[in-house]
Amino acid sequence: MNTTTLFRPVNKVELDLIADLDWKGFPPRLPDQPIFYPVMNQAYASQITREWNIPTYGNGYVTKFDVDSDYLSTFKVEKVGLDHFLELWVPAEDLAEFNTHIVGKIEVVEAYTSASDQ
Repeated sequence: MNTTTLFRPVNKVELDLIADLDWKGFPPRLPDQPIFYPVMNQAYASQITREWNIPTYGNGYVTKFDVDSDYLSTFKVEKVGLDHFLELWVPAEDLAEFNTHIVGKIEVVEAYTSASDQ
């Protein structure tokens, strides 16, 4: 099976929910979050973490995980700005199925906190 590596910027609350799922899936989206959007490269995930999660939550983590490439081909990659701003848009109602196609465990590859939290 071929896999594709994806990245997801998360805050501490979401990271704890991922840990509760034994690092094998992402928690359901909140009612006001109709899309789950992992990103296609670590640089973009890092930028989101630093520019969004740190100011908003005071912490941020970049997660990395592999997904079955054949399954991913059912989703369109969305370019949302610069060439490296590539996201996969997964409807919230498809997230449980998406989780079953994660190969291995989700891992944290970067962690940030704001200066006020240190």
